[in-house]
Amino acid sequence: MRVDQWVPALHRGDAIGDSARLMRDAFRSWGHSADVYALELDAELVGDGRAFADWQPGGPADVVILHFALPSPLTPAFLAHHGRRVLLHHNITPPEYFVGWDDELARICRIGREELGALAPHCDLGLADSEFNRLELVALGVARTGVLPILLDFDRYREPASPVLHRMLQDGRSNLLFVGRLAPNKRPDDLIRLASYWKRFLAQDVRVVLVGKLPRRRAYFDALQALAYEEGLTPDEVTFLGHVPHDELVACYSAARVFVSMSEHEGFGVPLVESMLMRVPVLAYGQTAVPHTLGGAGVQFREKRLAEVAETAHALATDEALRAAVLAGQDRRLEAFAPERVLGSLRAYLEAL
Repeated sequence: MRVDQWVPALHRGDAIGDSARLMRDAFRSWGHSADVYALELDAELVGDGRAFADWQPGGPADVVILHFALPSPLTPAFLAHHGRRVLLHHNITPPEYFVGWDDELARICRIGREELGALAPHCDLGLADSEFNRLELVALGVARTGVLPILLDFDRYREPASPVLHRMLQDGRSNLLFVGRLAPNKRPDDLIRLASYWKRFLAQDVRVVLVGKLPRRRAYFDALQALAYEEGLTPDEVTFLGHVPHDELVACYSAARVFVSMSEHEGFGVPLVESMLMRVPVLAYGQTAVPHTLGGAGVQFREKRLAEVAETAHALATDEALRAAVLAGQDRRLEAFAPERVLGSLRAYLEAL
């Protein structure tokens, strides 16, 4: 049996693409023919992934898994496929977050949500990487659904950290880390305001480290830099690193005192799992997929009372007993995302098709 996966783009360091390649390796180890096809591939991944133009239809028993995160020509191809079809839903950011900042991206998100609705009646199984996403599929009318977390290679996070970046971040400041696209739904502006409160009322040692792809349009990035300046924060206190290679990502987690998420929309939240894996206490706004991913671990808040959130972050950074208790809970929750457990679920879903 063939089990092919389709992704819009295959980039090294992208969670969806990395997960798809790990899933492919598992399918092959179980005796299936399996490949990952993408509309766009990084040059270094050509030969690992394959161009979608090379995909050829198979028999009615063969399986196609569409990783859906944005609209693309993969949608009509999936609808036309005559074999078994699995939709793996990674969620799409509500378009209203981008209105005024990137209207083209808002349009793309609107189309993506429309395409998701069109796909829903035409899949044999709808999988989602979180219970939040699964409930979206149920609401759209998908008959058979399940949860399959994004598959992470835990061993990669034990690789050496970038010594240069690690040394730079280990300068005595309390590093508050957030990893994710620099996008309005992630609310990095709230992190800047938190740092400002910390500096004014708690201690002078704060640094917010923002890791993730910069926005397509300069306006939002410029607005964040202006906000940091207006709040009296220096570039050393609000550090925009952009997308970083894996060894630098490991360095950021290694140097972090607390992972703080003010994000208002998450489909899964890979950095939440990475933080648990790297033993960084998590403080997160408990909305959308966040409560499902954390499952009671970390420290979650339901209202953005800035002073309370900042005080809690400071306690997590400085109170060793509190840190130990939170980390113990995160260690227990991390077991749900262990590769062998996720692969066990994947195999069960495949065998039940």
